[in-house]
Amino acid sequence: MTTDPRYGILFDPIKIGPVTAPNRFYAVPHATGHTPMMPNGSIGMRAMKAEGGWGVVCMQLAEIDPSSDISNLPIEKLWDETDVLSHRRMVERVKQHGSLAAIELAHTGLRSRNFSTGMPVMAPSSFPILKPEAPVHAKAMDKSDIKAFRRSHRAAVARSRQAGYDIVYVYAAHDASLLWHFLSPMYNLRSDEYGGSFENRVRLLREVLEDTMDAAKGEMAVAIRFAVHDFKHGSVITYDKEGRYVVEALAEIPDLWDVNVAGWSRDSGTSRFDEEGFQEKYTSFVKRVTTKPVVGVGRFTSPDAMVSQIRRGVLDLIGGARPSIADPFLPNKIKRGRIEDIRECIGCNICVASDAYSVPLRCTQNPTISEEWRRNWHPEKFSISRQIKAALIVGGGPAGLECGHVLARAGHQVTLADKATEFGGRVARESRLKGLAAWGRVRDHRLYLLQQMANASLYLESEISAAEIGEFDAEQVFVATGASWRNDGVGRTNFRPIPGFTGHVLTPDHVMNGHEVNGPVVIYDDDHYYMGNVLAAHLVALGHEVHLVCPLPIIASWMGYTLEQPRVVASLHAAGVRMYPNTTAVSWSGGELNVVRTDIAEPTDAIRGATLICVTSRSQNMALYEDIIARGEFVERLELLGDAVAPGLIQAAVLSGHQKARLFMGESNREGLFLRETPVLFA
Repeated sequence: MTTDPRYGILFDPIKIGPVTAPNRFYAVPHATGHTPMMPNGSIGMRAMKAEGGWGVVCMQLAEIDPSSDISNLPIEKLWDETDVLSHRRMVERVKQHGSLAAIELAHTGLRSRNFSTGMPVMAPSSFPILKPEAPVHAKAMDKSDIKAFRRSHRAAVARSRQAGYDIVYVYAAHDASLLWHFLSPMYNLRSDEYGGSFENRVRLLREVLEDTMDAAKGEMAVAIRFAVHDFKHGSVITYDKEGRYVVEALAEIPDLWDVNVAGWSRDSGTSRFDEEGFQEKYTSFVKRVTTKPVVGVGRFTSPDAMVSQIRRGVLDLIGGARPSIADPFLPNKIKRGRIEDIRECIGCNICVASDAYSVPLRCTQNPTISEEWRRNWHPEKFSISRQIKAALIVGGGPAGLECGHVLARAGHQVTLADKATEFGGRVARESRLKGLAAWGRVRDHRLYLLQQMANASLYLESEISAAEIGEFDAEQVFVATGASWRNDGVGRTNFRPIPGFTGHVLTPDHVMNGHEVNGPVVIYDDDHYYMGNVLAAHLVALGHEVHLVCPLPIIASWMGYTLEQPRVVASLHAAGVRMYPNTTAVSWSGGELNVVRTDIAEPTDAIRGATLICVTSRSQNMALYEDIIARGEFVERLELLGDAVAPGLIQAAVLSGHQKARLFMGESNREGLFLRETPVLFA
């Protein structure tokens, strides 16, 4: 299949210094949750992107020496020769598919902890490190420290060349780089030639860039990753001030500019707050300042948006971190005219949360991410079954749709039935709430693919009883009936019903199903993820007065892992939502939520409202499953999926549907075992 000429420009080779990228798709550096002790998983993930057509595939941030030890996060290392082997193997796997391999070298400066190395944290000036709860203070670097840092960076460049990398990075972005800290007068209070004026503060970055160009020996291209705009209050590194001055001052030194915004939470903005291409406002000036190629990000999933960026002179290469996770084969799908098959990133940042937990990445859209090596899962290839079997799936939410899609791709005959008037389950309902429209892609992608398959039959408004299961003559029955929000107050900090809740309060299900809501509205959020605050924003937009009550000290605390929590609180405050953190409900009566301070259990003023919405926890919808079990039929051919097993993330529901389908196909095992990375023991 030939490439649509509208998108031909995306597949033009582009020269980057001494190397040439085969196309304009650039999988930028991003954390993967794989530590240096998990090289096979890391290699498998990146090799899959290369197979999927990304012309450049980057290794994540790699620390250059032990003085840059971020300790509790799964960051890559290139400290010495012992690290080279795994990097070389990754490079070889990427190059097998014709892609270039790049590495982002860095010293994390004030972001370092050095708990495991015991070395002092290095910084331009003496400050506490940029992790307020950690009792660590940085040393102000003297001239010998600066020389040692330059030597370490140069040595890491040499090791990168030894590993076979095509592109090596100088990193000055995300408020997470020693070079960034020297640039910023927030952290640099020096009075020598490395501090004070802009010319002095940019000196070290210039020196390291020149060192890197020299150490690359014309064999590797040199890229600089630089945040042209810092959202931190009071920063002078902005796209209209010193961010621009840095690019102007260094414009022609590197072979490539990789530009973005800082900090990481704004660079990885979710779809709730940022649209596709949202960084253009801040990065579009760069190509007017340098003749070197420019790559940038913006959660790009639309090929039309990508082409627009190039034709309008915004970018030369289309950077992708989260889109390359959601669909490693995005470039090849565009090339082969399969635009509708793209598994679009929904911008939920579950991938980011995985890294924050120091575990291999998870993705709501792509259940095969991080499973490429340890389970041998491929996002696009399934073993075509020699023996076609009939499968009945009851429930068309994220778990049921994913299970049906995988089984149909493998050649099985799939019947998918749902009692609702539309497919999608919780995704269909939640994507109608303010800010969550992009989440509908979870349903849309799978439903579209199923609708193209002759071996998939889809039925809506079809409630199936246990007695009717036998009529389908199915060799396997999957029950994916989801979960429902509780209305009794049982939540994450409280395992007993709260007096006055049962029968007198609404739940998110009521709101999403169109139940009338009267104000003022009190939302009791003992879930601590998105639902409570999304409902608050949704109802305020509909004109209601809203009070959001939370028993934990921080509103939407788990959203700190998705990098959204500060923006959530700021947006609620701007919308006029009254927030009550550290506040536990004890009863609901007479239009009053009676509460106490969570920490000391001291009563505080009751919160009045006409409607109480309970956002606490969910219960599995098990009636059909239990009826089937009670009848004693199909028990050996019965599987429970997704939220009906255990209510959780949409990502977990998708993964459940995928894994149970693989189990049915014989590509997984019931015990859930997989290959594990194990250390080498020395005598």
